[in-house]
Amino acid sequence: MSPSKRRAMFEAFARANPNPKGELRYSSNFELLIAVVLSAQATDRSVNAATQALFARANTPATIEALGESGLIEFIHTIGLYRSKARNVIALCRQLQERHGGQVPRTREELEALPGVGRKTANVVLNTAFGEPSIAVDTHCFRVANRTGLAPGKNVREVEQRLQSAVPAQFRQHAHHWLILLGRYVCKARKPECWHCIISRQCEYQPKSHQPGA
Repeated sequence: MSPSKRRAMFEAFARANPNPKGELRYSSNFELLIAVVLSAQATDRSVNAATQALFARANTPATIEALGESGLIEFIHTIGLYRSKARNVIALCRQLQERHGGQVPRTREELEALPGVGRKTANVVLNTAFGEPSIAVDTHCFRVANRTGLAPGKNVREVEQRLQSAVPAQFRQHAHHWLILLGRYVCKARKPECWHCIISRQCEYQPKSHQPGA
């Protein structure tokens, strides 16, 4: 994809949704971190349903650690991989208190050293909590980057690196939000809805779909 197409693509995103937001619900950097950890291989909707009750009861490292794994499981058992996530979240809360004064750290190295936190989670926190232009590549972002020709790659790390180069600097802060939302609601895995896609003119996907009945 040419640089002019990439710029036009992100200009279209910016016009349509100048301040995109993720769909996880949270009210602090700590709640964001926990929600993103819980969202691995789970829908934002299922995470929000669980954290609404959890955060009403416990929303600090100390209070969540005090629940223990079994207590935390009572809140998150509807989320996939809940047992391993409960184990990681309790260990994460303990580590935040012991090493970071109960605060969410601001560096990638410190974030990725936390139990249950990988590169994608660190990228979300760095971007959303601390305003860094990091790009978190989930399954939606990966699919859109490849399908459109924006930043094709064989794995998420390769796609992330190519997006960092392909996305014009002024758009990097919001880039992964736009791509994730497009992939979730328009550029769907099985049946992309190309007929109402705002970047259809720039997209290089050839077998574009048409509106049913059109």
